[in-house]
Amino acid sequence: MKRNITLLALLCACLAAWAQVLTPDTEGSPAPGSWYCFRNAVTLPDEPQSLRLALAADSKYWLWVNGELQVREGGLKRGPNPQDTYCDILTALPALKKGKNTIAVLVWYFGKDGFSHRNSPTPGMTFDLQVNGEDIAPGGKWKAIRHPAFYLPEGEEPNYRLPESNIGFDAGRDTGFAMPGFDDTAWPEAREVSPEEAGWGRLVERPIPQWKDFGLKPYGRIEARGDTMLVAYLPYNAQVTPFVRLKAGRGQRVRILTDNYRGGSATNVFAEYTTTDGVQQFECPGWMNGHYVVYRYPKGVEILEVKYRETGYATTFAGSFSCDDPALNQLWEKSQRTLYITMRDTYMDCPDRERAQWWGDVVNESGEAFYALDERAHRLTRKGIRELMDWQRADSTIFSPVPAGNYDSELPMQMLASVGYYGFWNYYMGTGDSATMAYVYPKVKKYIHVWKTDPQGLVVPRKGGWTWGDWGDNKDMELLFNQWYIIALQGYGQMARLVGDGPEAQWAAATAQRTREAFHKKYWNGSYYVSPGYKGQPDDRAQALAVVSGTLPEELYPTLRPFFRQQYHASPYMEKYVLQALYRMGYHQDALDRMKLRYAAMTDSPLTTLWEGWGIGDEGFGGGSYNHAWSGGPLTIMSQYIAGIETTRPGFAAFDVRPHPAHLSHIRTVVPLSGGREIRFALERDAGQCRIRLEVPEGSEARFFAPEPYSRIWINGEERPLEADGTVLPAGKWEITLQ
Repeated sequence: MKRNITLLALLCACLAAWAQVLTPDTEGSPAPGSWYCFRNAVTLPDEPQSLRLALAADSKYWLWVNGELQVREGGLKRGPNPQDTYCDILTALPALKKGKNTIAVLVWYFGKDGFSHRNSPTPGMTFDLQVNGEDIAPGGKWKAIRHPAFYLPEGEEPNYRLPESNIGFDAGRDTGFAMPGFDDTAWPEAREVSPEEAGWGRLVERPIPQWKDFGLKPYGRIEARGDTMLVAYLPYNAQVTPFVRLKAGRGQRVRILTDNYRGGSATNVFAEYTTTDGVQQFECPGWMNGHYVVYRYPKGVEILEVKYRETGYATTFAGSFSCDDPALNQLWEKSQRTLYITMRDTYMDCPDRERAQWWGDVVNESGEAFYALDERAHRLTRKGIRELMDWQRADSTIFSPVPAGNYDSELPMQMLASVGYYGFWNYYMGTGDSATMAYVYPKVKKYIHVWKTDPQGLVVPRKGGWTWGDWGDNKDMELLFNQWYIIALQGYGQMARLVGDGPEAQWAAATAQRTREAFHKKYWNGSYYVSPGYKGQPDDRAQALAVVSGTLPEELYPTLRPFFRQQYHASPYMEKYVLQALYRMGYHQDALDRMKLRYAAMTDSPLTTLWEGWGIGDEGFGGGSYNHAWSGGPLTIMSQYIAGIETTRPGFAAFDVRPHPAHLSHIRTVVPLSGGREIRFALERDAGQCRIRLEVPEGSEARFFAPEPYSRIWINGEERPLEADGTVLPAGKWEITLQ
């Protein structure tokens, strides 16, 4: 049977090389922010028992079958590499039936580059359908037109980092094209072009799930501000598509935006609805986010109902942490919420200003995901890892954010962090995904060897495109370059061992140790590290990295300890490493006290998400955002160090339990693992005794370490000796009593 392919200009890696792009027959270059309608029909000889639909679009699509919406905002921003395009593989279309079926597709063509999208010159889609193992050809030529109701509303456009445009919709020009009875005979036929002509490259199967749709819901609270504005409050900061039902005459304009809409270099998206006559409703197809939605409308428009639809990455809040300190509980939960709102096509720094996959942020986000979300979240990390390395340039350098069309500057220290111990290697330790490590290893190897050391063994700093160390002041850049290089070598050496490249593993270990020794000899002043000629206050970030990288000798921990009670320069991004350093040195109460102090304003804020800087608007371009997942490091700290759950063999096949309760009297945590398994931990203590309940899931084993000052241990009622190397506990439920 000859396949009939009517798909956008992409070759799919999972499809054969004959795939064609289906594009509207437009004159001249298609305008940014355009919307296109496609229609056809397929006839099935039998009821569908199985199906496979390969559908790709530049840039997003909505799919109807027989007038019923089957996919809401399908597609991913381009692309897996600078040339290619993602392709959705759908295995269920509930409305598809035996006999004739009307297919309608709406395509939103971004038409411009951004920090998260590389534009192609061709709007369109692909549509390759198999049902019950047979190729199903459409009954005729695809028809396509530009949708007459969508327009670009007047007003400030989103800043240049966003490929999305504002959305205007004129209900008086709507067509109802998705309904089966619509007459498309006057429409022109869509044009089929080759992937090369379209500029789509290959089609690469979408590696993450379709979005989770929470359904239309009423707002918790609605305030009328005068007679021309409603403010509708969301339960938390969320990615939403706002809905309105109203009564009006034709030609009235309703503006919809959120509290995250800001002008200048941080401007994001808004929607505008132009009314027709009578009672009508509108749901904005493009998502926006915030704590509340604002509806602005002229007099004479009667608002009958407003709702919102939350959509987001398809994962669940499977992890948890709680203790007897409400501030810590609030901080953990806000970190989890912030993590979720910065996930969609990619991990994002923020869901408003940029929606971009900065890899300094991803390192923190991906570490949080192991304790906060189910295993589907790690597919987004894997996607990001492959994208970062598949966008590697001919000179072996890498850069982020990618995918990107109008950004290409390397941030050298963020790139070292990404390929290093707390980036790629941490992902492997949490998942056991050796295939991804093997795939990216040759590319990481090329990037690591871009870096050089001087005769002393210290790294030669690389300017890159933007020599960025952190937000804030007092950055000792010479120290930071060397420490990130050591941490990158730690991760790279582990990867080399994993793939069997012994000589590289030895080189990485020897080079890292040589750099550690040279670093300590040159920069230690007897109290802390500082580089010659540095004029600022001593850098807490650099000291922290020197601890977690193993550079600072353990006998000097007491010497450095007072430093972290005196210096507070790290942004929320780097503060995670400061807290981690304090735990590594054994100063658990110091870490907990500093975390509460630093995050007090965010913890106490009525906002449900964490901020980019320590004060709202004090960091970054155009002021800092208040939904920045790099600030969620405390989530990892609480689960990994306070509760003490840390993987020691890939995929949590083995993990340590080293609780550090400090002043806390009770701690509970759940750590989600693959296959729906969970590590469950609960600690209760009083003046004389500590009681712990631990559930080790099948396929894992734990090693338990008693916290100080306990000297006797009973496990399931049997007294055991305290083992310096920990007590190994296989899968099962364990009751532990400490005195």
